[in-house]
Amino acid sequence: MNIPDHPLEIIWDITYACPLRCVHCYSESGRRPSRQLRRADLLRMAEAIVAMKPFGISLAGGEPLLVKELFEVVGRMTDAGIKVALFTGGWTLRPEMLDDIKRGFFRVSVSVDGATAEVHDRVRGRRGSFDRAMGALAMLDGTGVDFGIDFVVVRSNFQQVEQVCTDVVPRFPGLRFVSFGAVVPEGLASRESFAERELLSDAQVATLGDPAYRERLRALVPPSVHVTATDNLALQMHPELLREGRCYPALQIEPDGEVRAMLAYEGTVGNLLTDSPAELWRRAVERWHDPFVVDALTPVRTMEQWAEATRKIDLHFGSAADRDRIARRPALT
Repeated sequence: MNIPDHPLEIIWDITYACPLRCVHCYSESGRRPSRQLRRADLLRMAEAIVAMKPFGISLAGGEPLLVKELFEVVGRMTDAGIKVALFTGGWTLRPEMLDDIKRGFFRVSVSVDGATAEVHDRVRGRRGSFDRAMGALAMLDGTGVDFGIDFVVVRSNFQQVEQVCTDVVPRFPGLRFVSFGAVVPEGLASRESFAERELLSDAQVATLGDPAYRERLRALVPPSVHVTATDNLALQMHPELLREGRCYPALQIEPDGEVRAMLAYEGTVGNLLTDSPAELWRRAVERWHDPFVVDALTPVRTMEQWAEATRKIDLHFGSAADRDRIARRPALT
C-alpha cells in the first residue's frame, strides 16, 4: 500500500497507571509516573484524535479502566462515529462498568498470557491476575459485548497457546475472538536479559506467521470464535518492507499527548495538544526513513538482531528522561 496522508488507526495509551507488572510491557506501565491528563485535557485529546478521522481508535495503557473519565472520553469519540476498542488486563473491571462498556466500545480485548494461573501470573507480574482475567471474561460473557482474548506469546508460554484454545476459550460461550501475537522486542521486551530468556526463537515466530498453524488453532475452538495468530514483524518497520509498500499506518499517542514516531520504538515527534496532526504525521513518516533508523534496521534478520536495533533506536531518539529510564531497567529475573 502507499503510505496514506493520515493515520488509519490511533493507539492511545491513555494512562501508564497499572496494577500489573508484565515482564514484556512496552510502556513500562506501573513502573513510571502515569502521565495521565486532567479531565479538560483528556477531552481536548479526544477531540484532536477525532479530528484526524481514523478508521478506529484503541485505548490501551497501562490500564484504561483506572481513568475515571474514560467513558466520557469514549463518548466523545463514538459520538463522532468512530469505533473504539478497549485493551484491559481485567484486574479492575467491575460489574457496574458493563453498561458503559457496552455503549462505548465495539470490542474489548482482555489480556491473557497463559492457560494456567502459574504461567499467566508470572508473565503478568502479579499473583491472582489470572483469576481476575477469568473473572473479567465471565462478567463480559452474556452481555452482548464483542469480547475476546489478547495473548502475547513469549518463550515460556508458547507451549500453552493450544491449551488456551482447548481449556480457556470453551469456558466462555459468548467469547468471539482470540488473538495470539508474538512478543515485540520493545520496551522491557527489548532488554538483553529478556531477549536471552523470553524472546521467541525465529522458528517460533515463523510458526505464528504460518497460515497452516492458524488453521490448526482454529480447529481447536468453536466455530463462533475467530482466531488470529501473527508474527508481528510488520511492527519492525524494516526498510525492505517499506519499499514493498508494507507498512502499519498507525499513530501511537502517549498519555499526555506526546506522539511516538514509530510504534515499537522510543522517540516522539511532538504533542497532539499543541502541534498540527498533519505535521505530526509528516514527522512520523519522515522518521521511518531516517538514515539512523534505516542503518539500524537494514541488517536485521533475527529476533535478537531486532532487539539490538530497538535498543540503538531507543537510545538515539529517546529523550534524556527516556534514556535515564532505560538505564534503570532491571534485568529479567
